[in-house]
Amino acid sequence: MNTGVVTGDQRHTVSHPAEGGKATGPMRQGPVRAKHLETARRRFVPPPGFEDALTALDSGVTVLLGEPGTGRETHALNLLAHGSEEPVLVQVDRAVNFSRWGPRAQGVRGYLVMEPPDPFALRAWDLSRLETPLAEAGARLIIVLTDAPGLATALADHLGTPVVRHHPPDARRVFSAHLADGSSDEEACAEWLRALEPGQLDELLPERLPPRYAARAAEAALRLGVAGGATGTEVLHHVARAEGAEVVARSQTDPVLRADLLAVTVYGGLHRSVVAERAGDLLRLLRSGWERDTDASNSHGHAAGGTRQRPWPETLRLLGAHHARCAADVTTDKVSFFWPAVSEAVWEVLCRDHTDLVPLLHSWLAAPGSEAEHIERAGRAVASMAVATGGRSMEHLRDLALAPSRLAPQVAGWCLGEAVQDPAAGRVAADLLEQWSVTPEPPLRETVVHACHPDRGHVTEEQALWLLHRLMATLDDGTDAPSLVAETLVRRFESGDSGARTTVLRRMCDWTRPEGVLSLLTALCFPMMVDSDLSWWSDQILADAELASSTVQLAAHALNESAAFPAMRDALLDWCAEAACEEHRARALSELLDGLVSARQPGFLRWLLAVERGPDAMPGKEPAAQALVAWRGESPVSNSE
Repeated sequence: MNTGVVTGDQRHTVSHPAEGGKATGPMRQGPVRAKHLETARRRFVPPPGFEDALTALDSGVTVLLGEPGTGRETHALNLLAHGSEEPVLVQVDRAVNFSRWGPRAQGVRGYLVMEPPDPFALRAWDLSRLETPLAEAGARLIIVLTDAPGLATALADHLGTPVVRHHPPDARRVFSAHLADGSSDEEACAEWLRALEPGQLDELLPERLPPRYAARAAEAALRLGVAGGATGTEVLHHVARAEGAEVVARSQTDPVLRADLLAVTVYGGLHRSVVAERAGDLLRLLRSGWERDTDASNSHGHAAGGTRQRPWPETLRLLGAHHARCAADVTTDKVSFFWPAVSEAVWEVLCRDHTDLVPLLHSWLAAPGSEAEHIERAGRAVASMAVATGGRSMEHLRDLALAPSRLAPQVAGWCLGEAVQDPAAGRVAADLLEQWSVTPEPPLRETVVHACHPDRGHVTEEQALWLLHRLMATLDDGTDAPSLVAETLVRRFESGDSGARTTVLRRMCDWTRPEGVLSLLTALCFPMMVDSDLSWWSDQILADAELASSTVQLAAHALNESAAFPAMRDALLDWCAEAACEEHRARALSELLDGLVSARQPGFLRWLLAVERGPDAMPGKEPAAQALVAWRGESPVSNSE
């Protein structure tokens, strides 16, 4: 029967019977398994400060502080076993009452206590009492605790015993030690390492990777790579999938941890404040679920109201994540998984085993932060769910795109642009793009435009131009903004290679023929395309007669449109200015102006007269004058202009 009382937060104070009475319960301890100790010693990589820690052991009782998962126990075992070939070590129950405990008279080299429930319940006089019997028995005692800010100084003052900080050893040395111990064929291990692609070892063993992760990577490399012939990519995916399944299971009964997990999954690599804010948004959506299970919530250290109480370092440890900090630059405080591939594994597990979360996650991702990178992360996350479900989750994409958030169409566009390259989800994405390109709902049409943007996915040139044509051809007055389509079209030209650019220009020539929105859009876009890369235009006009003809047609069309005339006028003037000191561009400009004279469009005549009447410093005076002479020479009525 527990006769204790709870005082304060989570501290449990037990009332003890009178001196000489019976103990309240059995005290458990047992020998560290010889096989476990041998393995820990063979694979041990001395961490920084190991020699100083050995010196601290001379006091008899030592406290070792460090983060869980960083090799604290292995460090402690090797400290206790140091200098002995076959040491006997004993692990003592973490709830030990040191006022009643004592070492054996002989036969044991060291005692280990892992994580006593309350470090400040340890009493200096109890530990002091143990120093003499430990010295007489030739034994040492190490108490391992989780480090926290200020804890080392507080414990040193409180206990009067040496307090040593455990610093994790280098991940690559841990990996190498496990690899060497796990295989007798050194050449096979070396050959597998040599076969890794450049930078792949850095992905498998990133900076600050905890030792237990390095050990897991070594085990996978030995079993799958060295023995099984798997590539470095396959090994990395294996450890990421295993880690992803573990962290999802770990957060299953803890809504706060689950919100943190999903926020890191989506926004990993961004500043910690972003991840924390987005986790808070998701937690509010999850509230209805975890309020029905307050027992599960309370058992994990969170208030029933959903308030975050777990420190960030502990959260990151539970998630297998970390944050990189730099004292000189606060923007480097970024949160991410040690293995970024864990994100994809998390989506696979959630979409397979927790499908009830998928609609809620779409609602959450519909309103990301306003930064472009936040929108991209949200869109890629929705696409990851689409890929993980073979396109089935995209039944929720319409609701996402129509959500009240003004950013929702951009998120949905990112999703469609990303998912279109997947064999299964791509078919669904293509169908939605086709349907939404002619739908009356403006947000869905906007989604299509965003999906066609070259920076937001993998929609091909031909597919994007076809969709934009359908969308603009069915445009209703006052619905969509053509400027967004124009921006997408120009960006596709700017980012494309010569083949892609030629495809865009060929399609735009077709759009000039019928009057309407498409014709106006073409006129507005072309001057921006000319300004983007004059060198390319000069090369193509001189080398490709068909493209030169298209350029003449599009330039004349832009000059004929009153709304596009100023931009096209300035683009030609810029070309004239550069051609003044560059023979190659001058020849290309001459070809273009000759073609425009032959086309005899009124907009070009307007440009010629504007240059003629302009100030003497205006560029293009001479070529424009020559073109005007040629125009008038071909005119049946020479002075009618």
